[in-house]
Amino acid sequence: MTGVIEAVLKIIFWPPIYQYVIVPGLIASLVVVITILWFERKAAARVQMRIGPYNVSPKLKGYLQLIADLVRYAFQEIVVPRTADAAAFLLAPLLLLVFTLLPLVAIPVSPLEWTWPISMKYSVLVALALSVLSPIFLILMGWASNNRFATIGGIREAFLITAYELVAVLSILSVSAALRTFDFVEIVEAQQGFKWLILYNPLAFLAGLIAILMSTSGFPFEIPEAEHEIVAGPFTEYTGIVYGLNMGAAYMKRYALSVLLVLAFLGGWAPYTPPANAGYVAGYLIPSIIVVVKATILMAVMSFLRAVYGRYRIDQALDVGWRLIFTLALLGLGLGLLQGYLGVI
Repeated sequence: MTGVIEAVLKIIFWPPIYQYVIVPGLIASLVVVITILWFERKAAARVQMRIGPYNVSPKLKGYLQLIADLVRYAFQEIVVPRTADAAAFLLAPLLLLVFTLLPLVAIPVSPLEWTWPISMKYSVLVALALSVLSPIFLILMGWASNNRFATIGGIREAFLITAYELVAVLSILSVSAALRTFDFVEIVEAQQGFKWLILYNPLAFLAGLIAILMSTSGFPFEIPEAEHEIVAGPFTEYTGIVYGLNMGAAYMKRYALSVLLVLAFLGGWAPYTPPANAGYVAGYLIPSIIVVVKATILMAVMSFLRAVYGRYRIDQALDVGWRLIFTLALLGLGLGLLQGYLGVI
């Protein structure tokens, strides 16, 4: 019996399964997204002197409202427009969800060697490469819908991706430049003792934070889905659970990128250090939960902006992206290169 339990634990905690399906993957991301959506709606309601979600589970301050919305989406009819490319129209949201969380497979959430079956000394590069794949499917949705509003939303998404994905990549690479490594474990271990890299390179962190918010259409950059102009952007023709997947995928991408930002700038699982002979709980579960909690707090900060800022026009957002945020990312990268050359960290 003990051998069976041990075999099951090995399967559950095998990194490709554990990280993608459980923590910090699909299951953890669903919990975080539900929590963040609830927080976002409650925070906006409080600022605007409203109540926000309440009637569903009033004792929990309306927390279960999001689950009720998900159930409602699940039982709605899925309508495929007659003029749409049906295969691309239906496959794009599913592929978007898969590729949104894919970067989490490529990053370690524990320093212990046995937690990953292969060497991850280039985990930074692999995670960044995987993180830029998901926007392709947003553009595909706009094209496959064969709707002018969806097409405009897809084009806007393409403009924003071009402006902000590069900024997010440069901000993370500044950390690798400063520490002269592409291994996330070495990056996190260098931040033990509260030597978090946000203190050494706040320029890169700020650029990465804004780029994540922009590339996931978060307020005040909800431009591809500007409902007053183009209804729901690339998602205009989507209904039911498929629309729910599209809406949740943006928050899941923000969550995945927040995990990367936590590992790069906010100490990852630090200040906790698993002992060398730690088991599954102390060696893998605890550090991964610490990473998720930090990412959730970071997302809450980004979500609060919905309550206090108005939405930018696309020309304003692109101007900010190329003229200010891109410059900020280059300065952060330059600072990281200087720190790496001088060996100050």
